[in-house]
Amino acid sequence: MNVTVRYFAGARAAAGVEEEPASANTLSELRSQLAEAHGGHLEKVLTACSFLVNGVAARDFETPLPAGGTVDVLPPFAGG
Repeated sequence: MNVTVRYFAGARAAAGVEEEPASANTLSELRSQLAEAHGGHLEKVLTACSFLVNGVAARDFETPLPAGGTVDVLPPFAGG
């Protein structure tokens, strides 16, 4: 499925882009594609990231991605 991937904070820095289109059937497939496309630094960041699919936290990486959806890549945030 075609989705828009949006990167935030450290994930954005590791990917080198703010957002990009991608085509994957599941979140697991998408993570693999992004790591391959952007290299080892993003791959490391992705292991610590949370993902939102159309604004909802995705916990099952085998859930199908919705066509035309948005996947937000959120690294851990520090703050208080």
